[in-house]
Amino acid sequence: MARPVHFEIHAADMDRAQAFYEALFGWQFQSWGDGSYRLIATGTDGPGIDGGLVQRRGDPPAPGQAVNAWVCTVDVADLDAQLAKAQKHGATIARPRMAVSGIGWLAYIHDPEGNILGMLQADPSAA
Repeated sequence: MARPVHFEIHAADMDRAQAFYEALFGWQFQSWGDGSYRLIATGTDGPGIDGGLVQRRGDPPAPGQAVNAWVCTVDVADLDAQLAKAQKHGATIARPRMAVSGIGWLAYIHDPEGNILGMLQADPSAA
């Protein structure tokens, strides 16, 4: 079965995007090639994949626009704390905390570049 092995975040301001994800999740970035691409190391604890940060080559997503791309969801230990931290670093709430029955608590944010990102706190008792 084919599985995702890499993700990319498109950003108009790569330094701002890097600072946001370093502050929010502690991800590490490393320039690759001519510097217009940055590799993202997300860590080694538990399942997950690494990714890249790339210069956006078009308009950013418009506010209120329907989702028109794959959305990545990050496993977090404390959803409320991560939402507060995300907002402190320039994110806005795209979809507030909601229960995913038997799975956990899920919310979506817009990062400072306008990209949608999901965060999920596992909790089998969520209803």
